[in-house]
Amino acid sequence: MENSHPMFTSHADTLERALTAIAERAYWSNYPESPSPRIYGEHAAAEGEAAFRAYLGADFPLKDQAGIADWVSTESSPFGVALDVRYPHLDLDAAFAALAEGMPAWRAAGPQTRAGVTLEILDRLHKRVFELANAVHATTGQAFVMAFQAGGPHALDRALEAVAYAYREMTRTPATADWEKPAGKGQTLHMSKSFHVVPRGAALVVGCNTFPTWNSYPGLFASLVTGNPVIVKPHPRAVLPLAITVKIAREVLADAGFDPNLVLLAAEAPGEGLAKTLALRPEVRIIDFTGSTEFGDWLEANARQAVVYTEKAGVNTIVIDSTDDFAGMCRNIGFSLVLYSGQMCTTPQNILVPATGIATDEGHKSLDEVAQGIASAVAKLTADAAKGVELTGAIVNESVLERLANAATLGDPVLESSDVSHPTYAGATVRTPLIRKLGADDAQTYGTEWFGPISFVVGTDSTVGSLRIFADTVGKKGALTASVYSTSEDVLDAMEEAALLAGVHLSVNLTGGVFVNQSAAFSDFHASGANPAANAALTDGAYVAGRFRVVQSRRHV
Repeated sequence: MENSHPMFTSHADTLERALTAIAERAYWSNYPESPSPRIYGEHAAAEGEAAFRAYLGADFPLKDQAGIADWVSTESSPFGVALDVRYPHLDLDAAFAALAEGMPAWRAAGPQTRAGVTLEILDRLHKRVFELANAVHATTGQAFVMAFQAGGPHALDRALEAVAYAYREMTRTPATADWEKPAGKGQTLHMSKSFHVVPRGAALVVGCNTFPTWNSYPGLFASLVTGNPVIVKPHPRAVLPLAITVKIAREVLADAGFDPNLVLLAAEAPGEGLAKTLALRPEVRIIDFTGSTEFGDWLEANARQAVVYTEKAGVNTIVIDSTDDFAGMCRNIGFSLVLYSGQMCTTPQNILVPATGIATDEGHKSLDEVAQGIASAVAKLTADAAKGVELTGAIVNESVLERLANAATLGDPVLESSDVSHPTYAGATVRTPLIRKLGADDAQTYGTEWFGPISFVVGTDSTVGSLRIFADTVGKKGALTASVYSTSEDVLDAMEEAALLAGVHLSVNLTGGVFVNQSAAFSDFHASGANPAANAALTDGAYVAGRFRVVQSRRHV
C-alpha cells in the first residue's frame, strides 16, 4: 500500500468526484467557466493580463530546462499583437537523456502520488487561468471569453477527466495478492505476488494552432499520470499557452520532490519540422497529435515504435428532414457556424436538405428558404462588428484565408464572407462565414474537409438520399460530429443507426443553448476512434490504458 503524498491527500476529494462523474456521465465541472470577478476575484483578470504581457518580447522563463541549445521565436498573433517571445530550442540527445533520468523515481512513486502531483498542476494552472486565457486568446485568434472557457476551465476539465480514467485503469489491478493453491496431501503452493504499473516511455505531445491547451491537455496529463515523462512540442504559432503549462508543471514536480525535467518544452525553429524528427526518435513511445489528416496518417504509418493517438480532419454533417421549430433550428445552426469562424474541428460543414424542401412549424420551406434561414441567422450574429467579433474571433492562419477564397468560387452563393475591422485590434484578420449551395452530384467538393468559416447547403433527392450521402462521406473521410433535424421518429432512428455504423457522435434536434460543436467533459465523448477522423476518443479507457503495462513479480512465501 503506497503512502499518501500530501498532494494526493490535498486533492483526493476532487479525484473521487471526477471518478464518480465519469461513471455517472451527468453534468459536473470542477473549474467555473465564467470569468466573472464574483468567482475569480476582483483583480484576477488584470493580474492575469499583466502576467501575460510580462512574457512578451523576452526569453520565456524556462532557463533551468535541460538540453537548451539556443532560443527561437515563431509566433504571430491573428490579432496583430506583437508577441516576440523567445523559447528554448533543444539539443534532443541531451533532452531525452534528461527525460530518462527522472523516470525511475516517477514510476516508483505509484499511481496515488502521480495523481496527486498532476492534480496539483491542474490546481495551479487554474489559479493562473486568466494568464493562460490571454495567451490562448493572443495566439489562436479566439475571442477572449471563448479563450478563457475552452483554453482554461474546459481544458482543465478534460485533463482532470483523463487523470480520473487513468487512475481508474491503473488501480483496477491490486498492488499485491496472496496466492495459495492446493497441492495435494495437505500441501499448498503459497506465493506472494505484486503488480506494478510500468510506463511505456517518453511521450510526445504535438500541439495544434487552434486549441493548444484543450487538445493537448488530455494526452499530456494521461501520459504524465501513468508514469511517462513528456516532451511538449507546441505548434510554432501557438507556443505560449503550452510554455506556461510546462513552466507550472515543472514547478509542481520540483516542489513534490521529483525531477522537473520529466516535462520539457520543445519549441521548433522556423520551418524546422521538428514534430517528424521527434516522432521517429526511438525513445518516444507515446504520441498525441491533433491536426491535419496528412500528418496524422504519416504518424500512424511511420512512428511504429510508439502508440499513436490522433485527431485529424473530418466532414461534419447536418441532415435536415423537418422541424417543429424552424427559427430555433436556424439560430442554433447559425451560431455553430459563427463560433470561432468555423475553426473548430467539430463545426458542421455539410448541411444536407432535400431539394424539394422540408416541413416546418411555419409551413413548407423550400431548399432556398432553409438555406436563407440559416444565412440570416449568421448575418444577424455578425451584423454588429463589435458584438460579432466576440463570437468569430480572428482567422488563425493564411491557409484558412486561401481555402475561403477558393470556396467562394464554388456552387451558388447563399451568404458571402465579409472582411470585418476589429474594433479593438487594428491588425486583426476577421472574416464572417461563407455559405454556398451545392448539388448532390458535387461530392468532389463537399466530400472533403474545408476547415474554416465555410459551409455547404447540399440539395439532395430526399432524406434517404441525405442519409446515403452522410454515410458515404463520413465512411470515407470521417467526422467528429453529426446532427439531425426531424419530426419523424423513423427518420431519427435511421439517422442514429447511420451514425452508429459510421462511428460518429450524434446530436438530435438542437434548437436551444446546446450546440453540435460543443462537448462537455465527464459526459460527452469527443471523437470516437471509430471513423477516419480520429483513432482515439477523449476520454475513455482505451485512451489511457495503452500508456502503461502491468508487470508482476512473485515469490514463495
